[in-house]
Amino acid sequence: MTGFTFLWLGASTAVFVGANAVLKTYAVKGGMPVLLGALALFCLGNWLMVQVMRANGLGLAISLSAIFQLVAISLMAIVVFGERPTGLQLGGMALGIVAVAMIAWPAGAKG
Repeated sequence: MTGFTFLWLGASTAVFVGANAVLKTYAVKGGMPVLLGALALFCLGNWLMVQVMRANGLGLAISLSAIFQLVAISLMAIVVFGERPTGLQLGGMALGIVAVAMIAWPAGAKG
């Protein structure tokens, strides 16, 4: 995976985090324009993910995206919305990070 691909992945993650923040706002306050804004951001995030899929294939792209989003959205939930994950949930996130590191590890690299 190249640095440029990580840039695409980072951009898609940022867009998805923004989309989920807008969606949380919609869930709390409502409003059709808010929902439409969230849906537009999700469309943009998916378009960015297609670029990552083209470069690395579906399996790697979705695996990386899922964990990047999991961590980023969890951090947003903690910092912005005051949510508190349990120890078990934090452990699950840590295992997800390890799993993705193993999936993304360069072929032929020694651990």
